[in-house]
Amino acid sequence: MQQSKIVMPCPPHMAPILRKELEQLGYKIANEGPLEVSINGTYEDCMFLNLHLRTANKVLYQLKSFRCKNPDQLYQQLYQVKWEEHLYEEGYLCVTSYVNNEKILNTQFANVRVKDAIVDRIKDQTGNRPDSGPLRDQMVVFLHWMDEQASIYLDTSGETISKHGYRKIPGKAPMMEALAAATIMESNWKADQAFINPMCGSGTLAIEAALMAANIAPGQFREKFGFHYLKGFDLEAFDQMKKAAKEKETKPKKEIIATDHSRLAIQAAEKNADFAGVKDFITFKKCDFRDTEIPEGEGIVFLNPEYGERLGEETELANLYAQIGDFFKQECKGKTGYIFTGNLKLAKRVGLRTKRRIPFLNAKIECRLLEYELYAGTKKDKN
Repeated sequence: MQQSKIVMPCPPHMAPILRKELEQLGYKIANEGPLEVSINGTYEDCMFLNLHLRTANKVLYQLKSFRCKNPDQLYQQLYQVKWEEHLYEEGYLCVTSYVNNEKILNTQFANVRVKDAIVDRIKDQTGNRPDSGPLRDQMVVFLHWMDEQASIYLDTSGETISKHGYRKIPGKAPMMEALAAATIMESNWKADQAFINPMCGSGTLAIEAALMAANIAPGQFREKFGFHYLKGFDLEAFDQMKKAAKEKETKPKKEIIATDHSRLAIQAAEKNADFAGVKDFITFKKCDFRDTEIPEGEGIVFLNPEYGERLGEETELANLYAQIGDFFKQECKGKTGYIFTGNLKLAKRVGLRTKRRIPFLNAKIECRLLEYELYAGTKKDKN
């Protein structure tokens, strides 16, 4: 099976986490950049990665990389690709791109030139041409064009895999599933420890923890990926991959607890967890975060409070952040505390020294995952 470069884009700050995830899946890293990690692999690897990756946005299979100065050269280079071997002549095609070239003032123009090269080639070879448009639910091709270097990829994901597909009721300002997974991976939590998630909202953090603890592949919730619409992919082999992944699923070893003061939030979280197949692994309870029962033993307490993005909200939330600090000190001794927030001014109200401050980006908001070591006795006793 032919090997090529496989690129997995990801949000800012998440490439090191994605790299570790790939290494744990047994892959050797070819390159890591600020917004992507790449390996060398086959179509089969693309299917496996779409099924198993928790922190990537896409899985892109490179067809060609070349020097390119202008749109005419782009067309000429791409017309030479044997598209009839990769795309169906009677299918539906979407072209997406990242373009940073002085000759291109409108990205859509580059997309049109890519589309023209593809459909002209297919029509000349087969007599038919695929339809095209903006929808990413079938065949998707991605162009990366930086200065005079261009690369063209088959987008084997189609719609982004950063959405894991189980969240039917998103709730208020939810974390993207991939971001939630990345923050958990970057914490010190292990699957044989308790995971406590007060202020759970629609349940994304608790559900992602349960999926990891139960070894459930996030791609199990997707009916189809981009590769389902591409030539050359062995879909029977993918069914076997899904079956093999299913056989490796297990039951979490320790408690996963999710609480929220909102009954609607708890109902949404329970429905989302049920769709993800992990409802029985999570203890849900409607209560104030301060009344969350903290089990004995090792574990983490993970909160994602509001950031106070609108005028006047900071004052209202200042007391909440101070209460979180009191909750950590009084009720969570012996655990590791985490707060994910986009407001470091409010975070100061927690009143505890952070052990780590890990950067993330939530949409366009610069955030931090703040880690607090909550000693059962004194720090001297801990040492």
